[in-house]
Amino acid sequence: MNLIDKIKKLPDNPGIYLFYNSKKELIYVGKATSLRDRVGSYFRLVPSESFYKKTIKNFSEEINSDKFLLETNKKVSDKKNSSLRFRSGWGINLRPIEQMIHEVVNIKTIETDSVLEAIILEANTIKKYQPKYNISLKDDKSWNYIVITNDDYPKVFTMRQHELNNSKFKVQNFKFTFGPYPGLKTNEMMKLLRKLFYISTCSPLMSKQVSSLKNNKSKQKKPCFYYQLGQCLGVCVVEISSKEYKREVIQPLVKFLRGNKKGLIKNLQKKMLEASGREDFEEAGRLRDQIKNLQKIQDIALLNKSFLVNNFESETKNSKLRIEGYDISNFGSSNIVGSMVVFENGEANKNEYRKFKIKNIEGQNDIDCLAEVIERRLKHQEWLIPQIILVDGGLSQVNKTVEILRINKFKILVVGIAKGSTRKKNEFIIGFKNKEFVNWVNKNKELLIKVRDEAHRFAISYQKSLRKIK
Repeated sequence: MNLIDKIKKLPDNPGIYLFYNSKKELIYVGKATSLRDRVGSYFRLVPSESFYKKTIKNFSEEINSDKFLLETNKKVSDKKNSSLRFRSGWGINLRPIEQMIHEVVNIKTIETDSVLEAIILEANTIKKYQPKYNISLKDDKSWNYIVITNDDYPKVFTMRQHELNNSKFKVQNFKFTFGPYPGLKTNEMMKLLRKLFYISTCSPLMSKQVSSLKNNKSKQKKPCFYYQLGQCLGVCVVEISSKEYKREVIQPLVKFLRGNKKGLIKNLQKKMLEASGREDFEEAGRLRDQIKNLQKIQDIALLNKSFLVNNFESETKNSKLRIEGYDISNFGSSNIVGSMVVFENGEANKNEYRKFKIKNIEGQNDIDCLAEVIERRLKHQEWLIPQIILVDGGLSQVNKTVEILRINKFKILVVGIAKGSTRKKNEFIIGFKNKEFVNWVNKNKELLIKVRDEAHRFAISYQKSLRKIK
């Protein structure tokens, strides 16, 4: 099978490709969102050998021309944007990429589950084999590395090669260095890694500060925004020790960056079962979500588009954001029901909808009915945890929901929509007054109203169906 036929059969999946020469030497490694498209692009863009042979023949026929000799310098300068460059002796000097392609006699590929894993595998392969064209085609000063420090709460950040060489940090303060990652969008990668591994960007408190806060609860430090999103384990509010942070965050991250995702997931599954066994359902739920996120990493933006500038939008736009909407419906004091609708990435997911028949509340008390629904929902550890809960109601409903989440130690953002008696009013009440979340709500009011209306429709539909059955 020739190379072109082989390329046509490559998968349309992310991974890395490996080019080999006639000596079976690995000469180049690259990453791709689509192996078939990326590898094929090399052979579509580079002229064939027959093109060069024809060009050489034409040169040899004209080489005795006085006019050609007199105008050589002009011709060379005119060829700056050509696919060819010239050198003395009238030979042809191919660009490195063209020279490389004409050496390729075999191609191998390794598929990965995500672009992020392709980036990591490419880096580890380049580091191991040092393919000659990876070295010659890339400016190593622009290569990016991920650095993990040796602090009590290790910092994780990216550095370029020249910054690494001239770093103001002492070398011994670097616990781990991973890379190089050629052409990586470092901001996007760090946002993704922070979401997958709960990397904290907070400054941990000193022991004196911790003691002072414990003695003066009125001045306790407020949790960071990512803590409210469930993406920080509490470095900011001293909920996790240095030892625990290294075990729960840094060790899994290191395992992943070394390319051992399967082993990592196996360890996380074991920890999840242990947490469930000791009835630490919040930790079991966190680990379950982490495993699911690792199994299906949403990372296409790493290579072909940028995340949004706003941090909250960055985290939500590119992670199939889950919003759960709740409403209570009653017919007098009977047939009181609650609804839960789910929107993922802006679209309704009706397979995740749930119905609740109120069991413990008598009379028309929407707040207590909503509290019963939320409490019953939180007991379902097998359901995915949302980033946002939307309630059909005003300040009382929002405060009650926030209180229940706090008691049960769930870090979920809450927003309510007060509709008024005529249902024509849309006043947004935000349970966590964070600037980024407020901005997100203001930009996504239509989506939230859509979620509220769907929760209302679903609750009424369920209530009517019960009345018909009765």
